[in-house]
Amino acid sequence: MWLNEANNLTATKFTFQVVPTDGADATLQMRSRWVAYAGLLTWKDEQTFRYMGQKLLMLLGYRSAVSTQKQPPLQPALGCLPQCKKASQGVSRSKKGPFTTSVGSPDWTAGSEAIHVRWGRGGDVSGSLPAMGSQLCSPAADIVNVEPVHKCLFPMYVVKVSDFCQMDGPPEPHHTLKARGLLHEWQPGMFVIFISHQWLSFAHPDPHGQQVAVLRSTLLGVIAGSLCVEPDTISIPAGKYLTMAACQAIRDGYIFFDWFAIPQITAREGGVNEDVTRTDAALAVQSIPAYVEAANLFMALVPGLVHADTGMLCNYISWQSRGWCRAEWWCHLLANKPDTSVIVVFSSKEAEFMFPLNWQENTVSEGNFTVEADRAVVEKLGEAALESKIHFLSTAGHQSLYLYRFYLAQRPHLLGQRSQAFRLEEFLAHFRFPSLQEAIRDTSRMNPALCAIFAGDVGMLRLLLENRADANHRLHGLADLGYYDRQTLLMAATKSRQKPEMLSTLIEFRAEVNATSRIGLSCAAVVRSPGQLRALMEGRADIHTPGEPFGLAPIAGASVWACPETIAVMLAARCDPNFTPRGVGYGALHAVCLQARGRSTAVEVAKVLLDGRADVNSKAAPVGFFKVACLASRACAALKGLGSCSIVVKTMASLPGLTPLGAAALAGDEGLARLFWQHDAEVVANERGDLPEDLAVATGHDHLLPLLASFGV
Repeated sequence: MWLNEANNLTATKFTFQVVPTDGADATLQMRSRWVAYAGLLTWKDEQTFRYMGQKLLMLLGYRSAVSTQKQPPLQPALGCLPQCKKASQGVSRSKKGPFTTSVGSPDWTAGSEAIHVRWGRGGDVSGSLPAMGSQLCSPAADIVNVEPVHKCLFPMYVVKVSDFCQMDGPPEPHHTLKARGLLHEWQPGMFVIFISHQWLSFAHPDPHGQQVAVLRSTLLGVIAGSLCVEPDTISIPAGKYLTMAACQAIRDGYIFFDWFAIPQITAREGGVNEDVTRTDAALAVQSIPAYVEAANLFMALVPGLVHADTGMLCNYISWQSRGWCRAEWWCHLLANKPDTSVIVVFSSKEAEFMFPLNWQENTVSEGNFTVEADRAVVEKLGEAALESKIHFLSTAGHQSLYLYRFYLAQRPHLLGQRSQAFRLEEFLAHFRFPSLQEAIRDTSRMNPALCAIFAGDVGMLRLLLENRADANHRLHGLADLGYYDRQTLLMAATKSRQKPEMLSTLIEFRAEVNATSRIGLSCAAVVRSPGQLRALMEGRADIHTPGEPFGLAPIAGASVWACPETIAVMLAARCDPNFTPRGVGYGALHAVCLQARGRSTAVEVAKVLLDGRADVNSKAAPVGFFKVACLASRACAALKGLGSCSIVVKTMASLPGLTPLGAAALAGDEGLARLFWQHDAEVVANERGDLPEDLAVATGHDHLLPLLASFGV
């Protein structure tokens, strides 16, 4: 595919260079301030252009590459898209010296001198990243706490990954594996993967061996390099990927799986004292937080499978709702170890890192418990983990000060407590600001205004703004916490579910209510509650106009995170649930399917949209840059097979012509697929010719096939 240049103005040329292992070069050349032939690409914003070039490479699975240099007046130019081959990663040197960057965060430096950085997919990354060992991708990888928080009352038993991958059928219990010599007592230095999952029956965790089959396939795929664990689609620019060292550690490592590791009364061996087994089991269960803390990697095993006794679907949504599952991943996320990423395994063909805001929105105190008395136990575990995290960060040096302030500010919310109203002296001392004057001048990633917002202290925010704190401060350096560069304080207040008064206070001090993020989302697109929406509307927020370059209307963005009542208010304010093709080329119904994975309210939001006359058979129609990315992804899918591509490439390759039903199948969401069936959705192929059932198979969501087969019957 060729892009024709049609502008004679002087421009900056951006060259994205991918160097495959065979040494051949594949280069994508793009130029700012131009209009391409047939209107394919029409951006004139240089910063947006640079960002979207990075985005395209990330969509194709490459890490990073950028060359910037001044060019003479443009002549008609040709550029070819990078081929989808594995590449090694390295760094070349410019006149200004070596240029290094963390994955996904290039320093876009324009000027007369060329800067060349090669990004690769896989391969040796030692040239541009600090040595990571078992780390995945951590902003504070060198911050490690050697003191455990939780007590270990029973030995931690683990199974070698290599032994597990040779097993077959339903998992065998603790005493059987112990008798076969397959259990190993944990020792310092072992690389351990903690597997968190839901049981699929009351007596056995996986009576048909379906969960462990997915886990085996996932581990083998990661080890072989055929399965890419990737960031969620919102976090793609952050560029978090498993390192080669981590994949090797997984290959040589061990897994903790409760059925293997904990003596079970329901599967006890003949002649074994039941009281002893019960005592050991109780001690082991009490030790689970310590096991999580000792583990190097945390995997949530959440394929869509039916519970044998209740008939209920067990998946990512139900896993997130369970109080004990939340306790497990909280103990991991709040542990002071090199990396606290959570890998979510949706199927044998899909695994991605958990979106950072998910754990902040799923507090342990609000989880579901079979035994209500467990709630108090889990709350104490969560509080102990958080207090330990804050205490450790308080002594970890300046590099971790932003994390210290973040967790300190979020403490009341995370523990389900009321926010504190600070006096000025208390606030400055609490968050370690030397004085009010220095605090006002502070532009660090956790400045005083952000501390006040996350702490829920409207009065303190007002005081800071009255003393000329910048109400339009742009965020930076908080992507690992779910708050992305170039988002505003108003967006942070909205995303963190602050009260409407917090938003009104910022607007009163002239916060730009229609400011957009680098992908074009405004505050209205990240709104969470009806009260927040009304505060924005009173501040004259535009809740109708799509933002560039993604072209998503505010209601499409809001449909991902907002409650159904908020969407109903937007519809009442005449927001259009349908869309005119621009940018990514889809609307609210598609957004719910593609972006709201794991949201318990997704089906209710979709129902509100359908009641508001959203078109259940609308077809996605990406334009401009996104059409280019879709064509490139289709080329990858044609070469490798759709099922062998990454989640993002599958999505982009499937997007043109995709209906909401197809999107639900792609995401493996049975609830949404059933809702669309009830609203007479048609079974329509996308432009690639894939029917919804084809997409379900390509993403490993076979549990959808019986439902999809019933369409049109």
